[in-house]
Amino acid sequence: MQTTAIGGALGWLETSVLGAAMRGSLWMYPIVEIFHIIGFSVLVGSIVMFDLRILGLSKDIPVTAMARHFVRWSLLSLLFVIPAGIMMFTAHPGDFIANKIFLLKLTLIGLAGINAVLFHLGVYRHVANWNALVTAPKLARAQAMLSLVIWIAVISCGRLLAYT
Repeated sequence: MQTTAIGGALGWLETSVLGAAMRGSLWMYPIVEIFHIIGFSVLVGSIVMFDLRILGLSKDIPVTAMARHFVRWSLLSLLFVIPAGIMMFTAHPGDFIANKIFLLKLTLIGLAGINAVLFHLGVYRHVANWNALVTAPKLARAQAMLSLVIWIAVISCGRLLAYT
């Protein structure tokens, strides 16, 4: 019964006006994909810069100042990434759901989100102790390194989707 519900929802998406437009227009899918990539570049670029700061680059810039600056850009980029991703998904939802690389990409994005939440609810609560000119705690550096690895893997999965 669950498979039928999923199949029905995917079928509905694929036959929707948006799904048909994404498949039927010569330019719509590539333009949406460009917006997705631009948004994703801003998102991951912001995260990478923040992670590099946690790992010890530019210690003279306070971590809190970088967080304030880059969180805004990250959130703004989601206004491009999420709608564009949904729009691309509607073109071939069954193919995406059946693709292990796509499922791995979504899982990795979820893990990146969990890592970020744990960072902000955990070690970042004591950022005043290591805000500037001090090496971040080992846990913060480990989470920053994990973040970099996860986002590189997400990018890799995104590129592999074109070939799988």
